Parts: sequence; structure tokens; C-alpha cells
Amino acid sequence: TTTTTTTTTTTTLQATQPAVMVSVAWVIGAASVVDFGIQLVGWAISSALKTEKYYDLCGSGAFAAVAVSTWASGEGFGVPRATWATCAVVAWAVRLGAFLVTRVHKDGGDARFDGIKEDPKTFGIYWFVQGVWVLVTTMPVILINANAATQGPWRALDWIGFVIFAAGFTIETIADRQKRSFKADAKNKGRYIDSGLWSISRHPNYFGEITLWTGMSLVGLSGVAKYGPGEIIGCVLSPLMVAFLITQLSGIPLLEKSADERWGKEEAYQKYKRETPVLVPFFK
Repeated sequence: TTTTTTTTTTTTLQATQPAVMVSVAWVIGAASVVDFGIQLVGWAISSALKTEKYYDLCGSGAFAAVAVSTWASGEGFGVPRATWATCAVVAWAVRLGAFLVTRVHKDGGDARFDGIKEDPKTFGIYWFVQGVWVLVTTMPVILINANAATQGPWRALDWIGFVIFAAGFTIETIADRQKRSFKADAKNKGRYIDSGLWSISRHPNYFGEITLWTGMSLVGLSGVAKYGPGEIIGCVLSPLMVAFLITQLSGIPLLEKSADERWGKEEAYQKYKRETPVLVPFFK
């Protein structure tokens, strides 16, 4: 009887494992459709109007849409880790999206897309990259939501991850507000900010963003690392992707180049640049 029961249990587990894998694959696929669907619609409208003003709106909107849709489709209802992770990403996306959309409309455009938004093919590459960025960055949340029904209990690593996420969220929010207030003051027109968080990092907002996604990666590892190397890689790639884009492609390199062109000959700016870390506060 014991042998029969063991055999039956083993057979049942083996039969259910493929279903779990299919379920996870389905959730990731659904997230991809939501994400790239938003990018496609955004690109089509923006190309027709030759405007970049919907780019950040679609980016932040895709983050929120992917988080919510995977939470709803991945049995995340009533699972604390899945619910809190989803809410955290939505809160971040709404806050950052509102800030970026307000800024681009107030400034009248985004210099990154000068000479690009008029060419649909080149413009489309930017939208595609944004789609990849959204999908890879949100992967910890996607995996948490996809495996919500079979995850282990809340652990210390969850607390650590959410605390780091909250710290990064706070740093990014404060840095953005400080810069917005600085630029709103007429006497600072044409000047660079070197006060507040910007006195200890030349890009504290980006440091905050990398930090918060590192925290979310830890939450993801707490929930899904037991499922195998694929889940671990998916969680770890998230902050690495954010760090790569910020430090190597669209973030810091462009802003540093622009700042050098505007203030590079000023002795005060050269001193600020020498003494202030480019990203991590107090770490040159």
C-alpha cells in the first residue's frame, strides 16, 4: 500500500510539473504581448504625429500594465509577496511616469529624439528597446506573479528587498523633486544643480533607480529561486539591465556629454565633476 501511494504521488508530481512550466511560459508570453503591444501602438501614433511626447508615458504605462496583468493572470490574488511587489512597481511607474510626462510637455520635447522622431524606422528601434527594457526589468515581478500559487512563505530576504526598494524609490523621488525645484527658479536658468543629493552624486536619480530594482530582484529571488537557474537569471538580469542602460547607453553618457558641452570649460564645473561621484554617493 505504501509503495502504491508513493508511486501515485510521484506520478502526480511529475504530471503537474509541466503544467507549472507551461503556466509560467504563458504568463511571460502574455506580459510580452501587453508590453510590446503598448510600444507598437505608441510608436504608430508617435511616428504619425512626429512626436516623442508619448514615449515615457508608454514606457511607464507598460511597467504598470505588465505588473497588474501578470498579477491578475498568475494567481497573485491574496499572495502577499505578489501583491506587494505588484503594488510597488505600479507606484513607482505612476510616480516616474507623471514626472517624465510633465517634464517633456513643459520642456516642449526631449532632445534625445531630435532628428530621430522624423524617421519611423529609427524611431521604432527606440520603442523596441524600451519594450525589451520593460520586459527584462519587470521579470522578477512577472516570475513572482507567475509562481504565486506555489511559492514559499514570506522570508527575511523579502523584508530586505522591499526596504532596499523603498530606499531607492525615496532617493529617486527626492532627486527628481530637487532638480525640478532648481530648474523652476529663474536665477538657476542655464546652470547645473550641485545641491542636495546632487552634491554627493552627479546622477542620484539613476542611483535610486538601480537601487530599487536591485531590491525587487532580491524579493524575486526570495520567491522563485527554488524553481531553478532560469528564475534566478531572470531576477538577476533585472538590475543588471537597468544599470547597463543607465551607465552605458541612454542615461549617464548622454547627460555627461551634454554637460561637458555646456559647462566643461567652467572651472567650478570641473571641480564639481572631479569631487562628485558620477553615480554612487561617496564612492568615486
